[in-house]
Amino acid sequence: MANQQEIEETYDFMDEIFRVSFGEHADLTCAMFNGDFSKTLTQAQRDKHEYILQGIGFKPGFRVLDIGSGFGPMLQAVQEHGGHAIGLTLSRKQAEGCKRAGLEAYVKDWKEVTVDTFGTFDAIVSVGAFEHFCSVEEYLAGKQDAIYDRFFRLCHDLLPTGGRLYLQTMMIGKNTPPYEQISLQAKKGSNEYIAAIAREFFPGSWLPFGEEHILRVSAPYFEQVSHNNGRLDYIHTIEEWSKLWNFTFSNFRHSQARLRRLLVVSKLVPRFLSDKSFRRRTEFLRKGYDRECFRREIIDHQRMVFQKK
Repeated sequence: MANQQEIEETYDFMDEIFRVSFGEHADLTCAMFNGDFSKTLTQAQRDKHEYILQGIGFKPGFRVLDIGSGFGPMLQAVQEHGGHAIGLTLSRKQAEGCKRAGLEAYVKDWKEVTVDTFGTFDAIVSVGAFEHFCSVEEYLAGKQDAIYDRFFRLCHDLLPTGGRLYLQTMMIGKNTPPYEQISLQAKKGSNEYIAAIAREFFPGSWLPFGEEHILRVSAPYFEQVSHNNGRLDYIHTIEEWSKLWNFTFSNFRHSQARLRRLLVVSKLVPRFLSDKSFRRRTEFLRKGYDRECFRREIIDHQRMVFQKK
């Protein structure tokens, strides 16, 4: 599993940029357009939150655990609908942002949680965290299924009979190169090279091998209620993120926000010049390789609702 240092390498170094660009509760996961690309990004993110709440059968008063809560968009959505959510993250910057907003979030590994830690919950959500649960080293050591089994067993223990789990995750796509061909020495722009850059951007992380893999390891504990593929939505989400970034930089009417953004970016320049690994991680975004991963089906994406057996 990606450890705290690796999660912070992925998210904390861009913390200020994310918040300046997308707000204090920046939602850095796939929005839900569901084929309607006339929606604004803000509306599509809200629709995703509503889809999640509907999927878990949310009711006012519900107590929800968010495993991988990020900057707190789902914590806030639960609160706005009359429930209470507890978030877990390995990013200190994310936890601090949640707490500033009066949301309950902890820097805590889900593997440290038991029924005694926070008690039980009416529902559990995990949006964009599952892809970090297994590291490359753990995959190569044959531990991937055991890690996923532990996650689903924990969720099963924390939920009542019939309780629901919402899981949104990236997955290995049909055009992912074989592991031994993924290399930074591969031709730039090739699938093999892009997959290697993606691995640099998400250190300590390896993806599940499709929906069937997830269903197999979850089967002892849950039955699937619904699923919705989000690959095309992720492509459009990334395009909208790019437009938002460029708009804020170019529009003179937002000069104050643009100045703040420039100051934030300037803090990263010394590290960009001195840290080769950091340059590779930013290359993933600068070259649009994040979008290419989904466009080329190197990475796939799925939204899944489960019900405890």
